Amino acid sequence: MKILDWYILKRYILTFLMMLMLFIPIAIVINLAEKIDKMLANEVPFNEILVYYGDYTIYMAHLLFPLFLFLSIIWFTSKLATNTEIIAFLSTGVSFWRFLRPYMLGATILAFIGLFLGMFLAPSASKGFNEFEYKYLKGNRKDKETSNIYRQINENDIIYVSNFNPKEKRGMNFSLEHFEGNELVYKISALNITFRPSDSLYRLTNYSKRIIGEGDDILINKRRLDTTFSFDLEDLTPVKYIAETLNYVDLTRFIEKEKERGSTYIDRYEVVKLKKWSLPFSVFILTIIAVSVSSVKRRGGMGANLAVGILMAMIYIFFDKVFGVMAEQSNFSPFIAVWFPNILFGTLALYLLKNAKR
Repeated sequence: MKILDWYILKRYILTFLMMLMLFIPIAIVINLAEKIDKMLANEVPFNEILVYYGDYTIYMAHLLFPLFLFLSIIWFTSKLATNTEIIAFLSTGVSFWRFLRPYMLGATILAFIGLFLGMFLAPSASKGFNEFEYKYLKGNRKDKETSNIYRQINENDIIYVSNFNPKEKRGMNFSLEHFEGNELVYKISALNITFRPSDSLYRLTNYSKRIIGEGDDILINKRRLDTTFSFDLEDLTPVKYIAETLNYVDLTRFIEKEKERGSTYIDRYEVVKLKKWSLPFSVFILTIIAVSVSSVKRRGGMGANLAVGILMAMIYIFFDKVFGVMAEQSNFSPFIAVWFPNILFGTLALYLLKNAKR
């Protein structure tokens, strides 16, 4: 590591952190302005608000990680080019590859941070973020992600709840139908189902079980029943909600279990899983593109480089979102959907790098 390497690496990391410290507080203020009336109306405790915005900070940092990275490199590299510092570096005989080395070292550091963020921190933050929203901000409004949950949990059992509250671990209008082949054997119904973590039991209120007989049916009613089921609490959790809140290890196990059950939402889970790996690779690709674009001194100065950089970042995010939705809503391959933006922009990065060396 030479003085040049330390100089660029320090600017790389510090500018990225500066972008986070500038934009995330703005996002928090906007979010608070939109939701403060509901927080006051629901008398949300101040400590829970602080925890919520701590989770929100991690959530936004992970969501906008590529954009912050890209803009930070464009910013400080354009400043180096405007001050003719890059020309001074290269005129000493330093090759462009050598000039790029501290950038790639910084990209490696941030790639590991992004990997850890996506694998473990972001899912935990997403869980707290979503639970707060469902508890305090969405009120009694029917939400598609928490109402009318109908799922086949294995070859024989189908469950249904009209509404599920992830925070309270409670479902309304629960039913479980057990089939043998194409014949209904019994059906369990309850007004409420609540998971009790203290004893790992489900509590059913206004419990009813109808056993289908050849002649007469057998009907069993109880005011309250604590029992166990073959399904997990996650089976009652909304599809998108559960995918976002599982760390990589738990998500991998969850996907394998859902494949055995024949779930129709596997592609959605695979997209979430694959994006945890694609983010670190995008750090290197976006670093090369940003350096190639901004290392040349342009007539428009830093403003021109930022305009080009923002345009490219928007195109990257557009492709990432569009292909992700295609994989979730159709039979489009999740692998292609997640990795296509990186492949496309990786090709662009090599082309820009080749021209930048000239």
